[in-house]
Amino acid sequence: MKRVRGKQSKTTAWLNSLSGLKAFLLILAVGLITFVATVALITLLGGEEPEPEPEPPVIMVPEPEPEPEPEPEPEPEPEPEPEPEPEPEPEPEPEPEPEDTGFTNPLTGMSTNTDISNNRPIAFSINNVRAAMPKHGLSQADIIFETLVEGGATRNLAIFQDISNVRVIGSIRSARPYWVSLVRGFDALFVHEGGSPQAMALLSEWGISRIYHGMTGTGSNIYRDSGRRSRLGSEHSLMANGEGLSKVLPNLNLRLEHNNFSMPVEFVADGTPSGGSDANKVFVTFSAAKSTTFTYDGSSKRYGVEQYGRADIDGNNNTQIKATNLFVIKTRIVIIPGDGAGRREIDTTGTGTGYFINGGQYVEINWHRASHDVPYSFTLKDGSPLMLGRGNSYVCIVPLDQTIRFE
Repeated sequence: MKRVRGKQSKTTAWLNSLSGLKAFLLILAVGLITFVATVALITLLGGEEPEPEPEPPVIMVPEPEPEPEPEPEPEPEPEPEPEPEPEPEPEPEPEPEPEDTGFTNPLTGMSTNTDISNNRPIAFSINNVRAAMPKHGLSQADIIFETLVEGGATRNLAIFQDISNVRVIGSIRSARPYWVSLVRGFDALFVHEGGSPQAMALLSEWGISRIYHGMTGTGSNIYRDSGRRSRLGSEHSLMANGEGLSKVLPNLNLRLEHNNFSMPVEFVADGTPSGGSDANKVFVTFSAAKSTTFTYDGSSKRYGVEQYGRADIDGNNNTQIKATNLFVIKTRIVIIPGDGAGRREIDTTGTGTGYFINGGQYVEINWHRASHDVPYSFTLKDGSPLMLGRGNSYVCIVPLDQTIRFE
C-alpha cells in the first residue's frame, strides 16, 4: 500500500506541476494580450499620429529667360533735308503796270519805269535737285530754261534783265556747254561756279563774261549761306544777293550794255494761240527720273510750276513759280561718248519742233536758231510768226523721243 500510494503521489505531483505550468502560461498570455491591448488603446486615444509619408519633393524648373528683342538695324544716315517748304501763300494782287513810259523789258514785253532794254541780262545756273529746294529768286526771272544734266536730273538757267530788286538768287551750280551757248545767244553775263571740262573750254574760247564766287570786286554778294550749308551741304549753299550784285557790277570791269542785240520775238497783250487745243495741265517728262507739271491758273492767266509732287516755291516770298508763256523744245540729247560722269550733249542750234502753251491752249511750233550768237525764234507750223503773251517764259528742252501730255 505504501508503494502504490507512493506512485500515485509522484503522478499526482507531476500533474500538479503540469497544471501549475499551464496556469503560468495562461497568466503570461493574458498579460501579454492585456499589454498589447493597453498599448494599442493608449496609441489610439492619446498617442502621436504616425508621421505621414513625405510628399515627393517639388523640383523647381526655372522658366527660360525671355529672349531679348532684336535691336533694330541702324538706319542709314538721312540725306540732308531740304529747307522746309512752306505752303504757298496766296499771291498778292499784281501790282499795276507802270504808266506807259515807252520803255519795255526786251525779254518779257512788259513796261518798265526806266530804260533797261540795252542792259546785258544776267543768267544764273540754278540747282534743281530735290535736296536743294526751295530755289530763290526764280519767281522774278524773265526766262527760265530747264533741261537735263547727269543722272537724269535737271538744272535751270534763269535769266534776269534786271536783278536790282531781287533779294536772293540761288542756289548756284556749275556750267554746262549748252548753258554757255544760250548765255552767248542772249549776250548775257553768266553767274556760275565751275563747270564741266567742255563748258569751261567754251567759256574761255568765246570770252563769256563770267561772275563767280570769290571774283575780285563782288564782295560778299556771292556767298555760302551758312544755314543751307549746315543742313544741305556745301554744294547746295552758294547764293547771290541780287540787289548788292547789281550795285557792284560797274566795278567788275565787264561790258554791261549790248553792242548789237535784239529779241527775235513779238509780244502781245493776249498770247493765247488761235486754233489751239486744251492745255489746262501740261506734263513734261525729261527722263525716267524727272518730270515737271504745269497747271493753268485762269485768274492770273499763268502756269504754276510743280515738281517732286508739290508746287515749285520761291524761297524769297513763299509763292509758286509761274510763267505766262510755256515752251517745249524737242532736240537731240545724248550722253557724251566716253564721259565717265554721264554728261550730255544737247543740240541748241539748228531747227526743230515743239509746243507753245499759253492761256490754257497749246499749238505745235517750229523753233529756229541759226547760230550760238542769237536766241531762239519761233514760228507756227504754217511758218507764220508766233506771238508771245506779255510776261515771263519757261522753256523745257527735252529729248526727241519724249512724249508730252496735255489735259
